Amino acid sequence: MEKTRLQFIKLPVSVIKEGKKYVVFSSALDLSTSANNYERAKKRFEEIVDIFFEELIKNKTLDEVLLDLGWRRIAKKWSPPMIVSNDLQNICVSV
Repeated sequence: MEKTRLQFIKLPVSVIKEGKKYVVFSSALDLSTSANNYERAKKRFEEIVDIFFEELIKNKTLDEVLLDLGWRRIAKKWSPPMIVSNDLQNICVSV
């Protein structure tokens, strides 16, 4: 099987504390994972991203999936969609 060259990217991620768990989420890949501490959650996220890309390459769906997720290919390098803003918004909800 042909080896794919590694490419380092800056991936936008959010870390959220839910109770005693830390959740790491990236809208750029629509992936998340959690753990009982911050460092373990970050490590698990790195592992799941690695598996995600391995599977895309193995299944020959890398281009299709990344394009569907809003990524762009610029000068033979993939660029994830960038978060423009993270804000808190007041919303009125009927209950």
